[in-house]
Amino acid sequence: MVANRLLRWPVAVCLSVGLLWAISAAGVAAEPVAQPNVIFILVDDLGYGDVGVFFQNARAARGDRSQPWHRTPGLDQLAAEGMRLPHHYCPAPVCAPSRASLLLGVHQGHANVRDNQFDKALEDNHTIASVLKAAGYRTAAIGKYGLQGGQEREEIEPPHWPAHPNRRGFDEFYGYIRHRDGHEHYPKEGIHRGAKEVWENQTEVSEGLDRCYTTDLFTARAKHFISEQVANDSDQPFFLYLAYDTPHAVLSIPTQAYPDGGGQAGGLQWIGEPGRMINTAGGEPDSYYHPDYAEATWDHDRDPATPEVAWPDVQKRYATVVRRIDDGIADLLMLLRDLSIDENTLIVFTNDNGPSIESYLSESFEPTFFQGYGPYDGIKRDLWEAGVHVGAIARWPAQIAAGSSSGNHATTFWDWLPTFAEAAGVAVPARSDGVSLLPLLCGEASRQPPSNVYIEYFQNGRTPRFDDFDPAHRGRRRNQMQMIREDQWVGVRYDIESHDDDFEIYHIVDDPRQSDDLATKMPELQRHMKDRVLRLRRPNESAPRPYDDEAVPAVPAGPTEPGVRWAAVDGQFAWVPRIGSDQSTRDGVVGHPANAIAVANRESPTAGPGPGTGTTTGTTTGTTTGTSADPVAATAVSVSGLIEVPETGDYTFSLTTDGRALMRIHEATVIDADAGYRAGETVRATVRLVAGKHPLRLDYCSHVAVDKRSVEDEVEVAADSPLVLGWAGPGVTTGPVPEAAFSRSVIATQ
Repeated sequence: MVANRLLRWPVAVCLSVGLLWAISAAGVAAEPVAQPNVIFILVDDLGYGDVGVFFQNARAARGDRSQPWHRTPGLDQLAAEGMRLPHHYCPAPVCAPSRASLLLGVHQGHANVRDNQFDKALEDNHTIASVLKAAGYRTAAIGKYGLQGGQEREEIEPPHWPAHPNRRGFDEFYGYIRHRDGHEHYPKEGIHRGAKEVWENQTEVSEGLDRCYTTDLFTARAKHFISEQVANDSDQPFFLYLAYDTPHAVLSIPTQAYPDGGGQAGGLQWIGEPGRMINTAGGEPDSYYHPDYAEATWDHDRDPATPEVAWPDVQKRYATVVRRIDDGIADLLMLLRDLSIDENTLIVFTNDNGPSIESYLSESFEPTFFQGYGPYDGIKRDLWEAGVHVGAIARWPAQIAAGSSSGNHATTFWDWLPTFAEAAGVAVPARSDGVSLLPLLCGEASRQPPSNVYIEYFQNGRTPRFDDFDPAHRGRRRNQMQMIREDQWVGVRYDIESHDDDFEIYHIVDDPRQSDDLATKMPELQRHMKDRVLRLRRPNESAPRPYDDEAVPAVPAGPTEPGVRWAAVDGQFAWVPRIGSDQSTRDGVVGHPANAIAVANRESPTAGPGPGTGTTTGTTTGTTTGTSADPVAATAVSVSGLIEVPETGDYTFSLTTDGRALMRIHEATVIDADAGYRAGETVRATVRLVAGKHPLRLDYCSHVAVDKRSVEDEVEVAADSPLVLGWAGPGVTTGPVPEAAFSRSVIATQ
């Protein structure tokens, strides 16, 4: 069974995604087309400025010998055949929270892994992998993971980590499970950081990995997975999460030159024999410099009259490491062509955070040599732009115009889960903080909803004192940091002591180095940013913030009417979907959210005894566990309106339902009764609110059959509703939220 699949199609024409979703949900036949394969390539600690098409090519074009450059021809080819996303943001300036937000499809105001919580268990919730697996995909993760959990409990031994990739939606895993293992790139020899463990699902396999450089190992394994999947079931789409562990940490270099050719017959090849697992498992580990850099020199003193000197060894190593990843990407592209799956494979390339200052060698490393931070200030662990402004490249020949660009549109990691879900023809989980990028990718930027760019992070350090950086950014104390982007304006706070601290505000397109703080000239935007960061996040006890106890501001008073709006659609669902007005088949206005759900359910053609009856939890097949249940005929409902609280204070909301639900107040997810929820349970959450009205969105999916009743019975069935929403707090009577608390905004018309 396929969860939330309405029909098996991605987008015959990207413009028609919403329309096709609605037609499918209504049960009207649509022309099925093949779902795209999806490959997400994530590299570790590469700077925005290290990518040729983003910065290095322009640096090379200037020809200034005092400013060395390196090349990324494979990535340049990827961009030439696809779209550049130059304003793409990662979720955090360090790897673990960044990867967690990517996989979960939520920003750092909702993710359970925050700050420097390496090896913490990824929340058991919907992931990109579990969503695509439920859509019929074969899913694999290759490379670095670091979100397995269990390190806080000594009784948990490998491979029984609670959040092992096989338990978060991945059918197959090959690579480093632990974060620390990703610091060494020769796992068996451990020439710099000691021997490390490589896992193939539940089996540790490093013993057979003689002379295997991890960049080569992961590329060869990725090619092996793709080739095997196409050979075994060419009709089944695949999702590959290829997470390289380089250029992060020790700057180890390969054993030998990249093998000639590429694709099916050339390039890196998976041999699969212990001691010679891949075809570059020969020669001397940590010995090969790319010939473009081995003898490279530069004008170190900015005097053409004096002899040039050799590049520092650590910089030759860095350029070689980046080029090796680049060679692997070109190799993968050739494989896709050889297998005739190139046209309908969506590839995304990006980086988990900004450039590092770490070499793990005796010779120190700084990204100043190649200006890896590009036109921005900041590095890894900074919320200055270069710490989180990483850029991305997307290629999908069937849909994305070659050589295109997203321009100044800001996009984020958590947009990829909705994007891939929509491309696969399944509903987007309501929990996701992202928006589908299909309109943007397919050349319809005017139809693209804005992305929600929000980042928070803590690190007790300082920004480096690089001469390239604005003087106000050099040696800047970090501590608690926060960043939000509104259109082309970026607000950033460093060393936050309270919510009263102002944001520095920059026009990031005109002022990429963030040198001209416009905060004093923009008091309204300052207030908007301060209010919005409270409205879109939830506190997490493991990562306390100075603004956790602030009350969430109400919305300005405006004309309202009693009641809430609702929209509904019927389909096959295994999670609470996010639906919009263009996808609904019926809608209306009622007095209470519970009434809306009751009405939508009884009007549903799936109402009555049927496949929705029974438990709302489920399991997936094989060794993979997770959150995806078998889909059933169900009704999805979205309710929106305002909820008013009479006094400022802590309000505890409770929700009980016969199906599943997710409730947001403003943009913050307050109650998640979806993944793992059992019908009839009560879920509670407390939020501090300012007196007044607050936007509420309640997404619901029945998963349980209901008796058909007439619409006129609305009041009668409200007492026996498929959902009960309660509250307790100052100035209210503990119990169900009364109808009088709900209203909806009235849009003034001429």
